[in-house]
Amino acid sequence: MKHLIIYAHPHKESLNRSILETTVNTLKKNGHEVVVRDLYALNFQPVLKAEDTSAMRAGETPIDIKTEQEYITQADVITFIYPIWWAGLPAILKGYVDRVLSYGFAYAYGEAGIMRMLSGKKGLIINTHGSPKEHYDESGMTGSLKITSDIGIFEFVGIEPVDHLFFGSVGSLNEEAYKGMLKEVEEKIDSLFKQQAFAK
Repeated sequence: MKHLIIYAHPHKESLNRSILETTVNTLKKNGHEVVVRDLYALNFQPVLKAEDTSAMRAGETPIDIKTEQEYITQADVITFIYPIWWAGLPAILKGYVDRVLSYGFAYAYGEAGIMRMLSGKKGLIINTHGSPKEHYDESGMTGSLKITSDIGIFEFVGIEPVDHLFFGSVGSLNEEAYKGMLKEVEEKIDSLFKQQAFAK
């Protein structure tokens, strides 16, 4: 299977970076092809401008958007790895969604309603946040984030969410706790994406 990982964290030494490396290594161990798009390393321009939408309506998609769309088209599985900031996506990733999952590429409207143009693909999201996981669960934040990301982004364009992992209290735990988180990521990737999983 072909996996596309969209990664959004500015620091090279972070739990998110370790999660990325664990995900990539586990997928490759299971024989999958992996492409990583590190939005900060790419200096991805996140602001959707009027000229972007005008160009796409004219069938002349800007090259940076078209490049990312081609990676999505080729992928069987799309994974987002990012920290929760202010109850949502980092701005650079929100801008990626705004610009890349555009009308006419990821979705459209027809006589029958919404046309989900990325159907057949699977999606996984892995998040970190500083608040304790129990606080997110009890306050309803965990459920809300699943709605806005799993349903509001992935399902809206036809991507089937297969899981959404949350790791809380990041920044206030000991090394053993972080190792446990990475082990959980490895085991989840193993269980979801064995070589024969989701075979076409």
